[in-house]
Amino acid sequence: MGTESGALVRVIRGIDAISEWSGRIVAWLVLPLVGVMTWEICVRYVAQPTHWAFELSYMIYGAMFMLGAAYTLYRGSHIRTDFLYQTWSVRTQAGVDALCYLLLFFPGMAIFLWIGSEFAWQSWVREERSASSSWMPVIYPLKTMLPIATAMLLLQGVGEFLKCLHALRTGQWLVKHRSIEEVISEELPQEVTLK
Repeated sequence: MGTESGALVRVIRGIDAISEWSGRIVAWLVLPLVGVMTWEICVRYVAQPTHWAFELSYMIYGAMFMLGAAYTLYRGSHIRTDFLYQTWSVRTQAGVDALCYLLLFFPGMAIFLWIGSEFAWQSWVREERSASSSWMPVIYPLKTMLPIATAMLLLQGVGEFLKCLHALRTGQWLVKHRSIEEVISEELPQEVTLK
């Protein structure tokens, strides 16, 4: 049982490392996004608005949003109804989570992966371009982010499901995610005096 549990933990940690690594890389997309938006704002006051800045900004933001989903799941930051969940035992939480992953998450993500892959493939075949401006940039690389992001999210979902199995076995979460309230309360001094 010990080696079995050790192997499970190693797999979980490996999947988490992939999601953390990808999230840290994707976070750097904020720099070109800020650069494009700053350029557009500055040029707008000196000359005419550019044709490319709006489309480039939504492409970068879209890629950030999609590719950051696995990291968000790894950090436990997706929406959850905590007011009930927090009162349950660890094994109950893990059982409900595992059931939700099996019945809702995996089937939904598998369908999304299949449809997103078809969507991206058709965009590549047609060499699709955006018709929103006269610039008409290619958008098939952006549409390729759908299946890539979904595959990464599915992989992290496997990691989260394995964490549930570990918690069902041991009665403890391998990783305890903290709510924003917990993070803030730990960083603020215990006594705040107003003058």
